[in-house]
Amino acid sequence: MRSKSILFAPLILALACSGPEPETINSKNWAELVNPFIGTGGHGHTYPGVSAPFGFMQLSPDTRLSGWDGCGGYHYSDSVIYGFSHTHLSGTGISDYGDVLIMPFTGEGHFNNGSESSPDSGYASRFNHSKESAHAGYYQVELLDYNIQVELTASQRTGMHHYQYPKSASQGLVVDLQHRDQLLDAHLEIIDPSHIRGYRVSKAWAQEQHLYFYLELSQAIKESRYNEDSTKLLLYFDNPEELYLKIGSSAVSMEGAERNLKKEIPAWDFKALRQNCEAAWNKELSKIQAQFESPEDEKIFYTALYHSYLNPNIFQDVDGQYRGTDLEVHQDSSFTNYSVFSLWDTYRATHPLFTLTQQKRSLDFIKTFLHQYQNGGELPMWELAGNYTGCMIGYHAIPVIVDAYAKGIRDFDTELALKAMIEEAEKDELGKAYYIAQGYMASNDEHESVSKNLEYAYNDWCIAQFAKELGKDSIYRVFIERAQNYQNIFDPETGFMRAKRKQMFMEPFDPAEVNFNFTEANSWQYSFYVPQDLSGLIALQGGADGFNAKLEALFNAPQETSGREQADITGLIGQYAHGNEPSHHMAYLYNYTGASAKTQAMVRRIMKEMYHNSPDGLIGNEDCGQMSSWYVLSALGFYPVTPGSPDYIIGSPLVKNASLQLENGQSFKIQVENQGPNNVYIQEIRLNGNPYTQAWINQKTILDGGELTFVMGPKPGPALEAPVSEIKDELISPVPFIKQESAEFRDSLVLSLHCADPDAKIYYSLRGNQVDTNSSLYEKPIVLKDNSMLYAMAKVPGKKASKPAGTVFVKLKTNRKIEFSTPTDPQYPGSGSNTLLDGMDGGSDFRTGGWQGWQGQDVELIIDLGPEGEHISRLSANLLQDTKSWIFLPKQVRFYAAQFDDQFEFLGAVKPETADTASGTHIEDIELSFSGRRARKVKIVIENYGPLPAGHISAGKESWLFVDEVKIQKF
Repeated sequence: MRSKSILFAPLILALACSGPEPETINSKNWAELVNPFIGTGGHGHTYPGVSAPFGFMQLSPDTRLSGWDGCGGYHYSDSVIYGFSHTHLSGTGISDYGDVLIMPFTGEGHFNNGSESSPDSGYASRFNHSKESAHAGYYQVELLDYNIQVELTASQRTGMHHYQYPKSASQGLVVDLQHRDQLLDAHLEIIDPSHIRGYRVSKAWAQEQHLYFYLELSQAIKESRYNEDSTKLLLYFDNPEELYLKIGSSAVSMEGAERNLKKEIPAWDFKALRQNCEAAWNKELSKIQAQFESPEDEKIFYTALYHSYLNPNIFQDVDGQYRGTDLEVHQDSSFTNYSVFSLWDTYRATHPLFTLTQQKRSLDFIKTFLHQYQNGGELPMWELAGNYTGCMIGYHAIPVIVDAYAKGIRDFDTELALKAMIEEAEKDELGKAYYIAQGYMASNDEHESVSKNLEYAYNDWCIAQFAKELGKDSIYRVFIERAQNYQNIFDPETGFMRAKRKQMFMEPFDPAEVNFNFTEANSWQYSFYVPQDLSGLIALQGGADGFNAKLEALFNAPQETSGREQADITGLIGQYAHGNEPSHHMAYLYNYTGASAKTQAMVRRIMKEMYHNSPDGLIGNEDCGQMSSWYVLSALGFYPVTPGSPDYIIGSPLVKNASLQLENGQSFKIQVENQGPNNVYIQEIRLNGNPYTQAWINQKTILDGGELTFVMGPKPGPALEAPVSEIKDELISPVPFIKQESAEFRDSLVLSLHCADPDAKIYYSLRGNQVDTNSSLYEKPIVLKDNSMLYAMAKVPGKKASKPAGTVFVKLKTNRKIEFSTPTDPQYPGSGSNTLLDGMDGGSDFRTGGWQGWQGQDVELIIDLGPEGEHISRLSANLLQDTKSWIFLPKQVRFYAAQFDDQFEFLGAVKPETADTASGTHIEDIELSFSGRRARKVKIVIENYGPLPAGHISAGKESWLFVDEVKIQKF
């Protein structure tokens, strides 16, 4: 649409003096203890602006348009504000939101947003942190280029801006719907001189996010001007000096946004709205009334509690309408619908915290899950604005449901919940079919196989507990057996959880290596993840002493990691990485062997080293509350190592005293005697005045109210009684594994079979896919001389036989050998030196290890065809394109042949047919046919695509080449 201008007659809107009465605020202003700037620096990815507790609107400044550290829209190191948008994610590792940017200005105005290096080229403005402040419910900043004072506050679905312009200057606003994410559809409409409405449908992490708004101005628009496609709007006013702006938001409709605004902000009273928002925060924050030795610790604690309460977000209008996971609009006022479920993170501590302080909301979270299942067909994994993002792993809505049920939150449809759980666990996706059939998934079956094996096993334990509570014994037995599948990827020789390729542990092995067998981690950081059966894990490590030694090795290992870069691995103590969630329970594991003093010392160390009252005060991504919830619970003195169990494991309290104000009317008090920075060890515990010697406390004890007293000291006190996490039913025999590096051989192959349980007998078969206790008993190494299919199983006396697992061994029929001018990248070696000649395709997922990869360079392959050579007539190379992952097909492939050693003759060059703009995964066999000839050697040169093209999210970076097979056709 062409640019257009609209003139309005002057209109004066009086600011109403009355407004909704603020809620009663406790004598202590807990909201002012919050420092929203914690996490806005470093890699915390938080935002400093305003949101009500669990609010749909997050009204905050945007200082960064893209990049990993711009995921929250703001970074403390920036010097320019582009404007104030109304939705933000708190601490995520992927960017989205930033909807409906509004920016006040003086002067002519721009449609362009400008940049940090050149803010004068657009509507952006410089700012300075000395003229910026915030606490829970309020944000304020001065826009230096315009001399405009900005104040922001919010309610659940609405927000209010207050702008104070300088005198005698031209004043205006820009409304920008193009800001940040890809725009799929938009509408921007001036209704009258004081009202605007519109919507924005965008694509980023969420593939189709809907945001509708209704905006009301306290001063009349004098003039307006649209950009060419009417997605941006410049508004000018008649020297108002002061301008208030109310905005309602909705994921349903513009009418819904208007209803939300009229319901939540009926009057023009910024002060009252701010007081209401602060009062809402005081109500929530005061549910834990804590005192500390240090004022800094107090601010860290209440900011952590604040961050824990920012998500999930209400995702429903005041009339009960909401957008479901089918992206259709639904109406239901019987519950409150929520969105933004970062469940891989938050099931660990955030949701368990909610079972103490947010029980009513926890019930609505569960009802939301079940409506998402009914509307969209599945439970959420990482749900955002009604979209299933497919991000992260596991089925972690299940532990949230089971943990709440175990802790007395039960007013939901349990039969529907169990049905949804079973469907989620048995879907033929993400390696689950392999995991179910053979007790584990191999790296060639599914990427991130180690992490998925371990997390699926824990999720299955949760299903088992839920089924048992509901009296579903047969279901319980199926899933309690599956909960032991972690044993099938434990390597008894190294003591680590390891990736298998088929039945063989992958070599070479470095526990510090970060690769695609793990989710944002390495083997150190996943080998302690068996929260459902720590007794079983301790046994695998050789008992309590062996387990403690492994923990000591973890915390004292060199901090360096190998393999691919992983920005999430931060906050290292040895190989413990507090900046990412898989490590969060580890410091508490000493308790399970009776070494409670070691837990106490390590937990206190983490609290003091990893959390600070500063912008970089979070050691990693906030992750929608999980990083902060760990601190809240640990500061109180306990942590939920196994969500789904009603128990919390005791650590070392940081509070001086605390009182949990519970929804049942009870209060649970924590008193700490001799608290101090050096007094990290528990000398004595008393519960309601009586001696308490256990290293755990359960939910019922807390909900019943009472007082827990810790007596602290500078030296270890008596060991606390160890908690127990143990599976006792349907005990399994671990699946046997093969000691051999490759399933391909030339002449013969000697292999040996082993089991993680030394008491196991191993049975095998080389005939078909059937193996049982009547098959051959393994007693000595097996020699293979031809293609073979080996199936094996294990049986431990008194336990169920293992699942059978099979491997195809291939005898290479030729004497062909391959040489590389440049070695493969260590992250992508394929299955070894024969990867390109083994006759096996790498599959469509490069992360499963079937491909060999090179970055930023051409690849030259020379294949030796043996001393006699071969008659050949066709050459080809199988290549991959996955542009989102930086993998591009080559510019061209050049083919050569030599009859005598290195005297190569050029045969021809072939360019790929697939366009470099093609989205998704593409596999192309680039081939050249020619008249038959005898060749001693073949050379194939694959030319790298070059730097990532303009328009790519990482334009200019080095691209990758991936090859999985070279085919040489005989004449």
